[in-house]
Amino acid sequence: MLSSEQNQRVTQTTGNTPAGELLRRYWQPAALVDELADDRPAVPVELFGERLVLFRDEAGAYGLVGRQCPHRGADLKFGRLEDGGIRCPFHGWLFDVAGKCLEQPAEPEGSNFHTKINHTAYPCIERSGIVFAYLGPGDPPPLPSFDCFVAPDTFTFAFKGHIDANWLQALEVGIDPAHASFLHRFFEDKDPEEGYGQQFRDSTEEIPVTKLLREAVRPTIDIDETDSGMRIKTLRDLGNAGMHVRVTNLAFPNAIVIPMSNDMTISQWHVPINDRECYWYAIFTDFEHEVDRQAMRDQRLELYSQPDYKPLQNRSNDWGYDAEEQRTQTYTGMGMDINVHDNWAVESPGAVFDRSTEHLGTTDKAIIAYRKILMAAIDDVEADKSTPKQGATLTGPIAVDTIGPVDDWQDCWIECDQARRDRSPWA
Repeated sequence: MLSSEQNQRVTQTTGNTPAGELLRRYWQPAALVDELADDRPAVPVELFGERLVLFRDEAGAYGLVGRQCPHRGADLKFGRLEDGGIRCPFHGWLFDVAGKCLEQPAEPEGSNFHTKINHTAYPCIERSGIVFAYLGPGDPPPLPSFDCFVAPDTFTFAFKGHIDANWLQALEVGIDPAHASFLHRFFEDKDPEEGYGQQFRDSTEEIPVTKLLREAVRPTIDIDETDSGMRIKTLRDLGNAGMHVRVTNLAFPNAIVIPMSNDMTISQWHVPINDRECYWYAIFTDFEHEVDRQAMRDQRLELYSQPDYKPLQNRSNDWGYDAEEQRTQTYTGMGMDINVHDNWAVESPGAVFDRSTEHLGTTDKAIIAYRKILMAAIDDVEADKSTPKQGATLTGPIAVDTIGPVDDWQDCWIECDQARRDRSPWA
């Protein structure tokens, strides 16, 4: 458990908070590229409680600037895209992607007042369907060379979803391997061919993953610290069928990389909107085939409202809970979308769960290890030490789901990943 003071220290990110200062030192997803695909020239963004506006200028460069015009506070989400930047409709002040004021057309001819105005602005880069922003001090670090960033765009798909709880509650579900046997339990095994682009497609030929999770509910969990964060190996002994090995990753500070199938992984960030809400951003990366982006997007748009990407099954309607379904089809009674299951697990304790009341068990090993790493990193930032675990040299990380011999499983996950890369046209 954490004390109330420790809980605030690791969950609060608004303003000059310790966790916020840490997260700002890493590239963070700010918006999907698709959010700027319609006729609207700018979209509002809230990160770490900061109100911002994202736009793309005529040259294709992205700008993330303060939402209120520094003149008299008008809302720049209604700004005009023209003349190399975003222009406030109130008095025509024009700002470029770096926050530099280029024009103040109502000021006297020859005035240099505009040169004295520097609006809040943060660097942005686009990768794999997501616009990332750096909100920290100094120059941004290089983006890691993770598979989701190295893969050609045609092999990736990006989406996001709103969570009505703080960022850490959302992240910790992703590093809790034991919950899948219960929270995501289906009483019948679905044909994996019907689930294109959905999680929990079968990763092994020997046994459907839904059956495996139902029958092997006491996993052994191994934790390895890595250059990018933490590797989590979840072992389920299947007896004569072998040892099921699932390798997932914590990419420090707020991302997870997990296997979805033999040929696809998911890289997912949990990004604070404020101290009580967050978004998950995901990049689906296929190692073998170009993805059907439209099919995956259409499938998800049936489940999320626009433009806020809030799930249609949420706290207001009990996450779609149905008692008959709970008796006969699923463990939760909350439908077939495991994202809804996760949202219930994250949101039902409240937006900020009081961790001083929790009782962690053996299967919470990764959560305990991560909290130690997180709190140490926050301490380092406060002591003005360098921020760890980032940089272009970080690759992978390996995320696979496979079965090996019970008495010789240690290298089967490495071999599985290598075989996938050997088949890949780009890895």
